[in-house]
Amino acid sequence: MKFHLLTIFPEFFEGPFKHGVVARGAQFGALELIVHDLRKWTHDLHRTVDDRPFGGGEGMLLKPQPIFEAVEAIWPEKTARQKVILLSAQGRRFTQQVAREYLDAEELLFICGRYEGVDERVAEHLADDEISIGDYVLSGGELAAAVVIDSVARLLPGVLGNADSAVNESFEDGILDCPQWTRPAEFRDWKVPEVLLGGNHAEIRKWRRQAAIEKTARLRPDLSPQK
Repeated sequence: MKFHLLTIFPEFFEGPFKHGVVARGAQFGALELIVHDLRKWTHDLHRTVDDRPFGGGEGMLLKPQPIFEAVEAIWPEKTARQKVILLSAQGRRFTQQVAREYLDAEELLFICGRYEGVDERVAEHLADDEISIGDYVLSGGELAAAVVIDSVARLLPGVLGNADSAVNESFEDGILDCPQWTRPAEFRDWKVPEVLLGGNHAEIRKWRRQAAIEKTARLRPDLSPQK
């Protein structure tokens, strides 16, 4: 899968994608990361990408012209499997299910907003999806894009060392992952649950399922465990 990033800070992504599963996936050809400098599609001496909002108000907005021209240059003949994603505090909530939706695409292009946001014509007439990674405001869409790409990339074949790692974890079946322990079996008088030490895998699976449901009810009561 190809991931395109449209940003006014192309150097930002040198850090997040230099290590971990995304870097490994790119190294082995499971994915490709292409960063585009939005200012390349400006036509004035100062390479201006923003302007004041109509109607007044604080801050500046990214103008539509550079963004439209950039996407049209990157994909002159856009297909149904090439999706434009706008990162925005006003977007729908990004979830594990949305990450799996994106696996149907061949290429994803992320528009990283800045300042007070992006001209609404980008959301209405260019973006295929508008995504928020949470109910809070960031300084720009770069961090959000990195989060979404990491979440999607780890679902691609060959990116994780163990394919089951992307299945047996939080949110995949509507609940959180179960609590986990490692050695030593006793640390500062806190002991690992006895069932995990017994070697009965059927009992361990049953216990882990119930522990996951209980943890979900305690920490994320908004989720709906499938008992």
